[in-house]
Amino acid sequence: ASCVQHRLVVRDASSLQLLQLYTCLDQIQYIEWSSDSLFILCALYKRGIVQVWSLEQPAWHCRIDEGSAGLVASCWSPDGRHILNTTEFHLRITVWSLCTKSVSYIKYPKACQQGVVFTKDGRYVAVAERRDCKDCISIFVCSNWQLLRHFDTETQDLSGIEWAPNGCVLAAWDTCLEYKVLLYSLDGRLLSSFRAYEWPLGVKSIAWSPSSQFLAIGSFDEKVRILNHVTWKKITELDHPATIASKRTIVYKEVEKSPTVDRERLSFPPTRELASSLFSTQSKYDISQVPVSLQYVKPVADRPNPKVGVGMLAFSADNCFLATKNDNIPNALWIWDIRKLKLSVVLEQLCPIQSFQWDPCQPRLAVCTGTSRVYLWSPAGCVVVQVPGEGDFQIVSLSWHSSGDSMVLLSKDNFCVCYLEREEV
Repeated sequence: ASCVQHRLVVRDASSLQLLQLYTCLDQIQYIEWSSDSLFILCALYKRGIVQVWSLEQPAWHCRIDEGSAGLVASCWSPDGRHILNTTEFHLRITVWSLCTKSVSYIKYPKACQQGVVFTKDGRYVAVAERRDCKDCISIFVCSNWQLLRHFDTETQDLSGIEWAPNGCVLAAWDTCLEYKVLLYSLDGRLLSSFRAYEWPLGVKSIAWSPSSQFLAIGSFDEKVRILNHVTWKKITELDHPATIASKRTIVYKEVEKSPTVDRERLSFPPTRELASSLFSTQSKYDISQVPVSLQYVKPVADRPNPKVGVGMLAFSADNCFLATKNDNIPNALWIWDIRKLKLSVVLEQLCPIQSFQWDPCQPRLAVCTGTSRVYLWSPAGCVVVQVPGEGDFQIVSLSWHSSGDSMVLLSKDNFCVCYLEREEV
């Protein structure tokens, strides 16, 4: 699904054939599919309205108006039949049921980086709250939206919460001014508290491994610390130095070259294919000899949100690899072997890395850098894919299909779908 101004366009994922076209009341700011792909939500934040459309019954439609309370966020519950709307100034979260048309309220939600998270099985939701100038967390049962647990947190300014994939442990972390990660059980007991240091800037990003065995914590000191699920103690620190010296690390460096054109093919006027090949540069990966010095950017100290520390990290689906990006070295992507707890590969790009995401089915990583190329890494090696098309298509983000057979590539104004062929065994 995609939106253009006030119109919602639904296409077939395999053929891009137009299936449905819906018209909303105003410009669409946000869209989201229900978990079963039967409904799609369109949030019109300026009007404080949410419109819901059905793919099975195009004539059916639903409109939720928050009125004077306004609207700043909207999302589906995991069952795909309830919608959670957050009002302006985070006064409350309203839970609307599409089945019974009933309404439930969750008071005092906290405006933070990640304040509403569901367990992977969809049974529970944790909500970060702020009451009487204190941080707290409430856990609700999604079947009836009844309060299961409510407990205070030992934080100065709670920044976010995240469930482990098995739904047994909830991680909460403090503001970047205070390094503190708290781990709670489902019944609200504090299992452990982790603090790496005291005074400098603290936690910047967090990621659970798919098996829930490891918790990776990216910090402003350019390190990733990994905790284990048995003792919740640190098992290793992963550094991100500007010089790669280990001979066991493979460094793939992106290089550009001008294409060579056969003189016999030259013609005037040139064909469209020949013209595009004449004026476009090609890119490929070379293996660099260690030691390798990476491009290091010194952060500006007198500006907010400094570009420093590990801001992006993600585990592969098979739990074997961890990809990280250190904002001080924006052109490099680090891939760690979790089985050996060693740095395996570094990808050195020509442009700063905008986004990366693992294939949901196998250890294959897709990377984009704001150019018209997408980069793929797997344990077998690296490849650069030039996205065909007219004009300058700058990829700023990407998203894999759940099957791993295709991915959506997004620019500021357009999108395209990249289909990957499966190898026949």
